[in-house]
Amino acid sequence: MKNINNHKIKIIAVLLASIFLLGACTLADQDDASKIPQVEDEAISDEEPEVLAEEAIETLEVVETDDLEEDQIAETLDQASTEQVNLPSGLTDDEVAGLIYMREEEKLAKDVYLGLYDLWGLNTFLNIAGSEQTHMDSFKNLLDMFDIEDPADTSPTGVFVNEDLQNLYDDLMAVGAQSLGDSLKVGAAIEEIDILDLQENLELTQNAEIRRVYQNLLRGSENHLRAFTSTLERQTGEIYEPQYMSQPDYDSVVTGSSSRNGSGRGNRP
Repeated sequence: MKNINNHKIKIIAVLLASIFLLGACTLADQDDASKIPQVEDEAISDEEPEVLAEEAIETLEVVETDDLEEDQIAETLDQASTEQVNLPSGLTDDEVAGLIYMREEEKLAKDVYLGLYDLWGLNTFLNIAGSEQTHMDSFKNLLDMFDIEDPADTSPTGVFVNEDLQNLYDDLMAVGAQSLGDSLKVGAAIEEIDILDLQENLELTQNAEIRRVYQNLLRGSENHLRAFTSTLERQTGEIYEPQYMSQPDYDSVVTGSSSRNGSGRGNRP
């Protein structure tokens, strides 16, 4: 009986041990299962550097694009400031108007002289007409330099954009057709007008290049005035009297002592 009891005790001990082992295994399995999300979290964490790297590249591309746009804007502004130097806005309204007017006024002189040469065959008109073409070219260069539209670019002989110059051309041609003496007086009158206008425009500009052209053409017009008046005296014996300049200023020109100060402008219309 005693042996039977001992045997039962052993069986019960084995059963308890088995139950204990089963419980321990179950707990171990649960622990392992609880570790699975942690492994997944670690996998996500391993992917984060790649995502961050991609985001960093995208950010870098945006920054580089912005820098490129800023560089392009800066380059555009630099180009605009460079171009601005050659635009009409670099001059005053008076300077622009003066260049446009003088371009057509020199054309008037050339067209009248060619017309009077056709009428009278006097070489003085033809020679001075060639000089007036040079004067026209000087103003053409200035208009191109400052990007100003040229009013005399394609206009035919005797046609002018400026209405006052158109009327003056018509009147001078009518007077010059009356006689050789009248034609030479017309030539002298044109040079008087030209001198007065060049002097006036000189006072309105401080631009060195424009002033240089005005001063050179002023000397040319003074030479032309002397040529017409001396030819008039030689051809007709008549002493020319100024029509637009004051007598003192005219005298200083014909004697070659002009001060070019623009004073005493006489009857300039």
